Amino acid sequence: MRILARVGSLNAVVTVLTGISALYMLLVVFGNVTDYGSNEAFVKHVLAMDTTFKSDKTMWRAITSPAVVTVVYVAIIAWEALTALVLTAGFVAWLRGRASAASLSSTGWLMQVLLFLGGFITVGGEWFVMWQSEQWNGLQAALQNVIIAAFGLVLVHLSRKQAS
Repeated sequence: MRILARVGSLNAVVTVLTGISALYMLLVVFGNVTDYGSNEAFVKHVLAMDTTFKSDKTMWRAITSPAVVTVVYVAIIAWEALTALVLTAGFVAWLRGRASAASLSSTGWLMQVLLFLGGFITVGGEWFVMWQSEQWNGLQAALQNVIIAAFGLVLVHLSRKQAS
């Protein structure tokens, strides 16, 4: 029964969620690097706003410079890679029972929220009106990422409170 209590504990749940989140972010980075063009096209079309309603009131925001698209996309991949690294470090720290585990997981999930809520939903969705595009609308996927990361943040902070 002791092993079941440990497996079902809040720390075990946070450890598993951290590990799965790290794996997910690693796979996102892997996909973006090995299939660079597919998601670069996504970034290009969102920034160009070429599949939106093309209102004169918003089209001035469009960015069509290939250099800017490349910089933005590489920055996204770099942020995703850093997020994956922090979450992986958090997962390893949880497995080793290190005091830094909760802080690393929290930082990784916050980075995920910044990317998907700050970058995709706020900047992409509202500034570049991605919500208007039927073809290049990543709001649902971004929201899924925000929900998972927010859930992780709640759990990791509950585990901190439980420990004190």
